[in-house]
Amino acid sequence: MKVVIAIDSFKGSLSSVEAGNAIKAGILKAKEAEVTIKPIADGGEGTVQALVNGMNGVLMSSVVTGPLGEKVNAAWGMLDTGDTKTAIIEMAAAAGIVLVNKDSLNPLKTTTYGVGELINAAIEAGCKRFIIGIGGSATNDGGVGMLQALGYDFLDKAGNPIIHGAIGLGDLASISDCNVNPKLGDCTFRVACDVKNTLCGDNGCSKIYGPQKGATPEMIVDMDRWLAEYARISGGDMNYPGTGAAGGLGYAFRTFLKASLEPGIEIVLEETGLEEAMSDADIVVTGEGRMDSQTVMGKVPVGVARLAKKYHKKVIAFCGCATDDAGVCNEYGIDAYFPILRNPVSLEEALDKDNASFNLMCTAEQVFRLI
Repeated sequence: MKVVIAIDSFKGSLSSVEAGNAIKAGILKAKEAEVTIKPIADGGEGTVQALVNGMNGVLMSSVVTGPLGEKVNAAWGMLDTGDTKTAIIEMAAAAGIVLVNKDSLNPLKTTTYGVGELINAAIEAGCKRFIIGIGGSATNDGGVGMLQALGYDFLDKAGNPIIHGAIGLGDLASISDCNVNPKLGDCTFRVACDVKNTLCGDNGCSKIYGPQKGATPEMIVDMDRWLAEYARISGGDMNYPGTGAAGGLGYAFRTFLKASLEPGIEIVLEETGLEEAMSDADIVVTGEGRMDSQTVMGKVPVGVARLAKKYHKKVIAFCGCATDDAGVCNEYGIDAYFPILRNPVSLEEALDKDNASFNLMCTAEQVFRLI
C-alpha cells in the first residue's frame, strides 16, 4: 500500500512535518506501507518551514526593519531548483501583526520596509524566483515601505522622501524608479493571496482590516483616500481582487513587481510536486487542527482533496477537532475525517505537542487497521 500524507500544521501544536510523522508512525503500526510525507501549508504561517522541509531547502535568517522600525530577525527559505534559486518569504516575519504589542498597533506608523529588505537579501543570495505569503500584516502602507527598500523613491511636493507608515502616503506627490535595485528586473514573484479585497472602498483594506490593526474611524477615512491617490499616481488597478491584501501590499506587488496574485494552496501544491507523488498512491491523508465549514474556503485539506480526486484517490483527513458544520468537507473530496481527541481534556492539554502527536498516531493506527 502506498500512502501520501499532505497535512497542514496543527497551529499552536504540531508543524506539518511533525503531524505527518505522527500519522506515518500510526500507519506503520497498523500495516506494512510505503508512506511519503509532503509537508504543506496554505501560503500563510508555516509556509517557509513546510516548503524548506518538503523540498530540501535551506532555512535562512536576516536582520531587517520590523513594523515599527525596530530590528527583527526574520526567517526565510531558499530552494535550489536547478536553473535558479527560489526564495520563500512570509511577509509576517518582517511586518506581521504578531510582532506588535496590542497597545502599540497603529497602521499610520507600521511599515513593510523589512519585507523589501528580505527581498534584497534573497537577491544578494542569488535568488531570482520568489514565493511570498502576505497574510497577517500589521500594515496599511500600500506596500510603499517594501518598495522604498527596493530603491523606489516616494516623494512629497518638495522632493523629499515620505516617511514610513500609512501616514506618509498623505504627503505623496511623485514616484521615481531611478534608484531601483537593478537585479529586480530579473526576478519573478508568485504571491500567495487568499483574499479578494480591493485596495480602496467599502471592500478595501482600510475599511475591512484597518480596525484590527488599530485604526480609528477617522484613520480609515484618511488611509482610504491616501491609497486612492497613491493608485492614481502609480497608475495601477486599485479594483483588482487581492490588491487590498496585507494593507495594499498585494497592490504593490502586482503594480510594481508584475507579480501574480494566486491562492496560496495552489502555489504550494504545484511547487512541492504533490500531484506527481499522489498519482500512484492508494490513500491520500490530509487535515488541519480544526475542521469546519471554513475548511472548504481554500484551505489545505480541500486543496489536497481536489487534487487527489483528479486521480480518483480516497482521501482521509485527521484534525484536532471538528465542528458541527464540518460535514460540508465531505462534499469537497474528503471521504472521511477523524478528530483525534480520545477523552475530554483542557485546551492546553490538547495542544501539548506530545499529547497531540500521540493522539494523532493512535487515531491513524486505528483507522488504517480498517483499510
